[in-house]
Amino acid sequence: MTSPIRKIYFGVTDRRQMFRLFDRHARRPDRWQKDDSALYAGEWFEIAQDQHDYMLDILPPLWMRGDMFAMREFLTGSVTSVFYNLHINGAMRFFHAYCDLSDPRSPYAMREAIALRERWPVKAMTREERLEHIWSATHDDYRGYAGEGFSPKHRGKRTVFVHSQPGTRFQLLESLSDAQISEKLPVQLRHLPALAAA
Repeated sequence: MTSPIRKIYFGVTDRRQMFRLFDRHARRPDRWQKDDSALYAGEWFEIAQDQHDYMLDILPPLWMRGDMFAMREFLTGSVTSVFYNLHINGAMRFFHAYCDLSDPRSPYAMREAIALRERWPVKAMTREERLEHIWSATHDDYRGYAGEGFSPKHRGKRTVFVHSQPGTRFQLLESLSDAQISEKLPVQLRHLPALAAA
């Protein structure tokens, strides 16, 4: 199964955020009990140049090809980090992505998807991107996975802490209303127009 390519965070990460996003699924149930490649493959976000250069200096890369390089250490299965430096709309920008190298085309497909997404003429977010940003930005104590309090068909799905009447509770991430999404996004992202996924 091919994982969709998806932007998981809006803005340029600092080093702490970058390392946190490297494994934003760290608390998932049954960690490493099954092939988790599809969970990571296709995720990408923007980083600063110093983060890009730092990662290049850590270990000799698995390979370097023009504007990208792959990390030698694999996260899971055939999925590893690929870092990009791309010229987009007159500026050099830097990105991290998880690519499944069992498909030799995946780093190139990722590069094309990032460039296409970042060249959108209007700054906007899809519903899926809003949910991914919320999940990425939420502290571990306020996000989790559906357990016994949820119906069996929802167990293991991502949840976030919400304020509700009465009290507070965990709710499925995918079921957040537009108002709840807006409340959880940072102020600078709340009023971006919504676009349907391409």
